[in-house]
Amino acid sequence: MENLSGMKRFAVLLCAEDSDYVKKKYGGYFGVFVRMLAEDGEIWDVYRVCNGHFPSDEEIELYDGFVITGSCNDAHGNDVWICKLLVLLNKLDSLNKKVLGICFGHQILARSLGGKVTRAASGWDIGVRTVHFSTSMKTSINLKLPARLSLIECHQDEVRELPPKVEVLASSDKTKVEMFRYGDRIMGVQGHPEYTMDILTHLIDRLLQRGYIEEGNAIKGRASVDEHEPDREAWKQLCTSFLKGRL
Repeated sequence: MENLSGMKRFAVLLCAEDSDYVKKKYGGYFGVFVRMLAEDGEIWDVYRVCNGHFPSDEEIELYDGFVITGSCNDAHGNDVWICKLLVLLNKLDSLNKKVLGICFGHQILARSLGGKVTRAASGWDIGVRTVHFSTSMKTSINLKLPARLSLIECHQDEVRELPPKVEVLASSDKTKVEMFRYGDRIMGVQGHPEYTMDILTHLIDRLLQRGYIEEGNAIKGRASVDEHEPDREAWKQLCTSFLKGRL
């Protein structure tokens, strides 16, 4: 099956259930990603892989690139859909497809490439954090970026190890692998460039209510929101440029 429309086509591999808040305000997480990444003249589709909805081999051929979202599941787990996702990612790699992974997506991409994902040694990272780019990142891309950018984070797992073929592009004082790239086709970002501040604050409340985080995590997360503004426009430009082959 070929994409005969002549339009660029992308798919979001959705790895989480939509919260009521995000569904009502943004049309679900798919809508959040489309707002950040979509440009005129493109077709965007969604596959709810966490519910077992995967693209067929014929459908894969239609797409110029794929985006893997965040998730409440562990990227180091072996749920049936996660194992199936790993198979899909290896297939996308062999077909030279562009793939952008965000948070869980970043971690599962690292795992598919032979890396190791574990619980973060320093615990949850929730809030707005400063991410520092590597020297090679600043000299190897076609974007003018500062040495550091602020980014919304919400994760308790991290990429602990990566194979030599994968290049670390950014780190923070909390997480060693904030961003990586494999060639010019696969890129992972640990934080959430797609999140708005209101999505983060609602998520903090939800995690606290469900007992996933402690009050101290919530207080620190809310405080960082008051103190720092994420560089959303710069991250949007970076992620969009990578996915569309402009880096």
